[in-house]
Amino acid sequence: MKAVILAGGFGTRLRERVPDLPKPMAPVAGRPFLEYVLDPLVEAGVAPIVLSVGYRAASIQHHFGDAYRGVALQYAVETEPLGTGGAINLASAGAPDEACMVLNGDSYLDADFGHLVDWYLQAPERLAMVLTRVADVSRYGAVETTAGRVTRLLEKGGCGPGVINAGVYFLQPRIFSDFGLVGRFSLEGDLLQPHCAELAPRAFVSDAFFIDIGVPEDFDRARQLFGASGLGKTRDV
Repeated sequence: MKAVILAGGFGTRLRERVPDLPKPMAPVAGRPFLEYVLDPLVEAGVAPIVLSVGYRAASIQHHFGDAYRGVALQYAVETEPLGTGGAINLASAGAPDEACMVLNGDSYLDADFGHLVDWYLQAPERLAMVLTRVADVSRYGAVETTAGRVTRLLEKGGCGPGVINAGVYFLQPRIFSDFGLVGRFSLEGDLLQPHCAELAPRAFVSDAFFIDIGVPEDFDRARQLFGASGLGKTRDV
């Protein structure tokens, strides 16, 4: 199965820590964070991998080239910002019916991606989401589920333990044209939130460790965690 990694954002909130690199290339324990995102995909045999790039794309392309750990890399380059949905659409051009896995290049889920792929393929639909449990949902907004389906995406502002969107999706790209979405648009704001009830995405709730380096505090925490533990260590393929 093809994977699309969204790695084209500006990373404005992280600029004070990483002023001259795209957020997924931020150094964490001596490696670009994007390598940690790629490793579990490689180990699960997910291929090819498409990197959706935009801001300072050359730094990503020069570092990784056309392969990572023996897995072919392709690039979908935004000439102008397209939003998360538009970026996926560009990366999937020419294959609207081919289901793909979508991940964020600035977040890490320590899950078995081979198992996730198998879960999706058991009952493939046009949209499925991986969720994760966290101690405090306030930064992310909670997700409500019923009988294995996402029923509601809540705005930020709540607090306490709960389930959040882990930023890992399985989708059939034709879903965008089904809802008239073209050009620049947000996967979350223009598809998931307004059409959640109609879509009722399949939900996989994970207990795996999750971190998003999008704010300085969590970027600093990631550098401590990845450097001081076995977290993110590559395994033999």
